[in-house]
Amino acid sequence: MTDAATANAPATVPTVPTASDLAVYRGLFQSMTGYDGTAATADGQVPLQVIKNLQKRVAQFHLSYKFAIDELTTKIGILQEEFEHTHDYSPIEHVRTRLKSMDSIIEKVQRTGTTPDVDAVRARIRDIAGVRITCAFVADAYWVADMLMAQADLEVLEIKDYIANPKANGYQSLHLIVTVPVFLSDRTELVPVEIQLRTIAMDFWASLEHKIYYKYDREVPASLVAELTEAADAARALDAKMATLRDQIRALG
Repeated sequence: MTDAATANAPATVPTVPTASDLAVYRGLFQSMTGYDGTAATADGQVPLQVIKNLQKRVAQFHLSYKFAIDELTTKIGILQEEFEHTHDYSPIEHVRTRLKSMDSIIEKVQRTGTTPDVDAVRARIRDIAGVRITCAFVADAYWVADMLMAQADLEVLEIKDYIANPKANGYQSLHLIVTVPVFLSDRTELVPVEIQLRTIAMDFWASLEHKIYYKYDREVPASLVAELTEAADAARALDAKMATLRDQIRALG
């Protein structure tokens, strides 16, 4: 069964790549693989083994970011388990990870004006790998961030504090860009990863905001934007209230 809104919704139209999209795809593919089309036979066919080799080279680009996520989640998991077993309280509630798809990378390459070249993408787009840590309280988000930044093998490249300074639409989160050492068979790569730290209330708001902006293709009605801003204020007030309650409980011993 479908409700009225679903029944009246327009059919999804497949996105057709533009000439600009294709140019970026070609540039990145050639940069990743070194392939210039010379392996094609007279009838335009590319040998199967060449295709397999090209697929491996493209996969290698994503793998270093996946491995960086694996390294970082191991570190976070160790902290989480340590607190759960040796302390009365753990500041880490949930951990989620995200690896940007090639389509998302292409979109950001175009939006940021990045050269469609692997080295340029690695240097400029530093949120291909992402880890989100959800905490119960605002203080916990900063506490976990401090513990991670104190680890000797993580280098902090950038900090954006949208908790102290929320975005205009109400978005709150603490963002860190760190490099994570990935130890491969023949080399060590320093891979950038974005860490987002936020409270449960902030995460709930951000998830809803993302769904709404996706639903409206970023053209959200002004009335709905206003309601989202009000909801962000309510989430901020809830975090403050919960922190006060925690302090009162602690004071009771």
